[in-house]
Amino acid sequence: MKKTEESPPAGGEAGANGPPLRVVTYNVHRCRGLDGRTRPARIVEVLREVSADIIALQEVVSREDGNAEGNQARYIAETLGVNYLLGENRKLRGAAYGNVVLSRYPIRVVKNYDLSIEGYERRGCLHIDVAVDEAVVHVFNVHLGTDFLERRHQGRRLADVEILRQAGLTGPRLLLGDFNEWTPGLTTRLLGSHLKSVDIKKHLRRRRTYPGVLPFMHLDHIYHDDTLELEALKLHRTRKALVASDHLPLIADFRLVKAHIPEAHPLAPEVSPAEPDAPSD
Repeated sequence: MKKTEESPPAGGEAGANGPPLRVVTYNVHRCRGLDGRTRPARIVEVLREVSADIIALQEVVSREDGNAEGNQARYIAETLGVNYLLGENRKLRGAAYGNVVLSRYPIRVVKNYDLSIEGYERRGCLHIDVAVDEAVVHVFNVHLGTDFLERRHQGRRLADVEILRQAGLTGPRLLLGDFNEWTPGLTTRLLGSHLKSVDIKKHLRRRRTYPGVLPFMHLDHIYHDDTLELEALKLHRTRKALVASDHLPLIADFRLVKAHIPEAHPLAPEVSPAEPDAPSD
């Protein structure tokens, strides 16, 4: 079975147009595989195959119970030897549950935005700043709702001046995650009016990526600024990845377009877990 490891490795030499940047979005399904086993170590093995610079995970459970693998966010990050931040959206049987960003580069938490709607599962958007070379990349890791009306509200919230269009975003923006948007709707149109959408049909010659074994929907998406030039897109479909979660890692290889990126200020050393903001109406 062909593996995405055969593609050019992340973190290569920087050219005149800036360094390469491999990013991944991956819903790990609480690290519970298709075999019914909860195995964070297996997710780590899949991520090692991918070898990415920035990783956006959804559906991560982090429990402080004395079991190293119980705190999935910390276990995965420490085993890979990378930085991490957790954006907790809700409690799951007493454990923190939400989105996680992993990075080989220095990171700083900005905010965990609450995208929840009353009557539905709590959802969030974790905003992390990542220092890459001389730029700060603004990373937004999201997991939207399964209901159409819920996503319409969340799409409007993401596209407003508080999140994706806030004045302080001077570097490249990268929005990725599980959007639960299996057909193009208002959320797709709103986000596409502000950012470029990675076209999976053009790069993967398929329209569907979920579930990994027999895909019939496209849930995982990546949006980006013009200051990030897409060089390749891959779906990491290995034997191990097909069992580890119901989703597969979606990998995008970018290169920073230096000419359009302002000089960045150093990140503050804040790397504490992200706290959710006040619930939206």
